[in-house]
Amino acid sequence: MSEKLLAQAGETVAIASDHAGVELKAALKTDLAQLGFKVLDLGPATTESVDYPDFGRALAKAITDGKAKAGVAICGSGIGISIAVNRHAGLRAALVGDETTAKLAREHNNANVLALGARFTPPAKAHDILKTFFATEFEGGRHARRVEKLG
Repeated sequence: MSEKLLAQAGETVAIASDHAGVELKAALKTDLAQLGFKVLDLGPATTESVDYPDFGRALAKAITDGKAKAGVAICGSGIGISIAVNRHAGLRAALVGDETTAKLAREHNNANVLALGARFTPPAKAHDILKTFFATEFEGGRHARRVEKLG
């Protein structure tokens, strides 16, 4: 595998959601394990109402502390949790709705967190998006200069 891949088999990927994303999170945990990743589930475990910023913060901390190489963040729309993650230095969460944007998020933006909207992304589609996101290499080159400016 290339060094430009976000995470390689055997490395840890953190996953977190709010209450709206619990079911999709469960499905994607299985997909991540099948792709060979260790999975760090940061919660929640039930569909009882919670606040997405708390779980976005936990995911960002797991990556910045080195407990995970990358992350998957899920809330109802994907918007709130991606904003929460992106408030942290070095985190680049991309809200993705299809395989093309998943590919571009990795190739051009070196996104290290995949954000999904559980209410808008069926599990089968989310599976394909996840596979594309983690299989796509960062292109570097002119994109590296731009990503560097993100801080």
